Amino acid sequence: MAESFARGDRESARQLLSEIKKGKEEVIKARQLVSQELAEIGAILTSREDFLRFTNLTSEIADFSEGVAFYLVEIMEHNWNVPADVRKDLQKLADAVLDTVLRLRETMMVLSYGSTKTLEKAKDVEIAERVVDDYYRVLTIKVLSSKLDLPALFIMHDVLQLLENSADKAEDAADAARLLSFIM
Repeated sequence: MAESFARGDRESARQLLSEIKKGKEEVIKARQLVSQELAEIGAILTSREDFLRFTNLTSEIADFSEGVAFYLVEIMEHNWNVPADVRKDLQKLADAVLDTVLRLRETMMVLSYGSTKTLEKAKDVEIAERVVDDYYRVLTIKVLSSKLDLPALFIMHDVLQLLENSADKAEDAADAARLLSFIM
């Protein structure tokens, strides 16, 4: 989505927004399924709260992603000018967030291999999240000091915050995965 935004490709951005909305609905269904399964076997599962915490944290990332996509499409639809260097840096930030989420996915995939492997992968999420923090801080100052129209400035700030929140949730979910690894 950030790549489409950087290129100014409205059609691609609209298509991606639609796909992201569908993906969010799938996440909601999956979270509900996990909740239902945990309710059914909950009496024998002592760590059900940890599973719920993990699924809730990861589903928030989907919520934030939809918000980012929506706002970027709206900036494009309103023809608000965002400087090319800001667009380029936004793409770098979005790529760093994606890297963080992919590292969370790797952490989740190794849960059944034991706590040592999970702890190692969770550490990778923390490292990736720090990269996001660095990009976020630099880009926030760049956006606030740019000559953006006020509506675009507010929305861009929200976009940056949602991206940063996504990485933070990935880190929180990695912490939840650490706890789960001790009981699996």
